[in-house]
Amino acid sequence: MLRGLKAHLAERGHRGAERTISDLTAVVTVTDDGGSSGRLRREYKVLPPGDIRNCLVALSQDEHLLGKLFQYRFPAGRGLGGHSFGNLFLTALTNSMGDFPKAVEVSAKVLAIRGRIFPSTAENVTLEATLEDGTVIAGETNISRSRKRIVQVRLVPRRVRPLPEVLAALRGANLILVGPGSLYTSILPNLLVEEVTEVIAQSKATCVYIANLMTQPGETAHYSVADHVRAIYEHTRRNLFDLAVINRSTVSPRLLRRYRAQGAEPVDPSLEGLARIGLPYVTGDFLRQDGVVRHDETRLSEVLLAEFAKRRNHH
Repeated sequence: MLRGLKAHLAERGHRGAERTISDLTAVVTVTDDGGSSGRLRREYKVLPPGDIRNCLVALSQDEHLLGKLFQYRFPAGRGLGGHSFGNLFLTALTNSMGDFPKAVEVSAKVLAIRGRIFPSTAENVTLEATLEDGTVIAGETNISRSRKRIVQVRLVPRRVRPLPEVLAALRGANLILVGPGSLYTSILPNLLVEEVTEVIAQSKATCVYIANLMTQPGETAHYSVADHVRAIYEHTRRNLFDLAVINRSTVSPRLLRRYRAQGAEPVDPSLEGLARIGLPYVTGDFLRQDGVVRHDETRLSEVLLAEFAKRRNHH
């Protein structure tokens, strides 16, 4: 999504046509504890760099050279195997500067990114979940792996301070986009940071939920779009969103078989369910299928900006 929106960013100081963006900010969760990020988090006491690294690359000017370098994963080696260069770079910068948000800022300059990226909080937080049988599990990786239905997730500690820049970006926004992403381990951790939901609710911005294409085994098996929205509302507050954006095109039978073998299926649009919740929606052909199912960034960003322009003119 960031890659798609980046193409619409106006040059600095240029207040161009209707569908250009003057400023783009990504707010990224910091609860990841798996893979390379988890190892660096445990060994160096840094915030997990992986999700931020992906956003940095998506917004970088030259995704080919520096982006490839940041995404390069060391294939072997006792200490290096499995680590990506970008994660190590962010960790080294954090340790030398003593400040993770500052390290992200410097990395953004190195990659000459278009837009800004902030972790939702600079505090060391863990994600905890209660499952339908009452079991409580800690850690994003364990939660994702669990095959029992998730009833609730929360941050530990409960009260974590957001980055002031995050609240400022939300207050100044005209358009706030939530998703696509893992419901319980990517989207909700940002919304559970203190004040974030309140600022979104008070904002005059159009707040859009971008529905996932596929369900996630363990996290959202058999969830419809309405189920996703309800879970967000139950954790935050009702009527947080002004609009949902939903894919209506179908996944090819070959890909469908592969996803079903892993326990995933297309997310049911459940338009009647959304009508019951009272959430307006827009559907479109947002599917790109090249070995995996992904959103088509160009079509998605164009629809988002067109809808926003339409609503702004309407108001």
